[in-house]
Amino acid sequence: MNTAQAVDEQPGDESKAAETAQYLTFILAGEEYGVDILRVQEIKGWERVTPIPNTPDFVKGVINLRGTIVPIIDLRQRFGLDRIEYGKTTVVIVLKIRHEEQERTMGIVVDAVSEVYDVQAEETRATPDFGGVVDTDSVKGLATVDDKMIILLDIDHLINAGVLEHLDGIGEETADAAS
Repeated sequence: MNTAQAVDEQPGDESKAAETAQYLTFILAGEEYGVDILRVQEIKGWERVTPIPNTPDFVKGVINLRGTIVPIIDLRQRFGLDRIEYGKTTVVIVLKIRHEEQERTMGIVVDAVSEVYDVQAEETRATPDFGGVVDTDSVKGLATVDDKMIILLDIDHLINAGVLEHLDGIGEETADAAS
């Protein structure tokens, strides 16, 4: 049931609608992850990117998306997972990232897109505390949907300031080189 249905079916119970969020889920190394659907700009099949020198290995390069230069990050490499060959299910999810009151467009490469889920607030659990051994800043929480665990990502922390420092100016430099 989507948020609009919840409001239509139970007038006066807007609190339930406010407690529901939609997540686009995707597969990465056999695990299912979710990002806030409101941050998703589009989903594209994998295509060749233009590599940019002196960037971290997980930054695959950039694409030109209707005149906007979009950095592309391989989420497997960002998470330190094994590299795999890109296949027909490999996609780029183009997202809006917020950092220091700015919004930028970035793409993440994932193994495959899965589903869009409505996640109720009571289905979400806080990220476990690993005692500082594991950096969990990019994990917003864990949700149980249809008897499976989904890792909900905080994309603003996932693409953190350190990554953005490497990417600052790429759009302008690439645009200048193309002209």
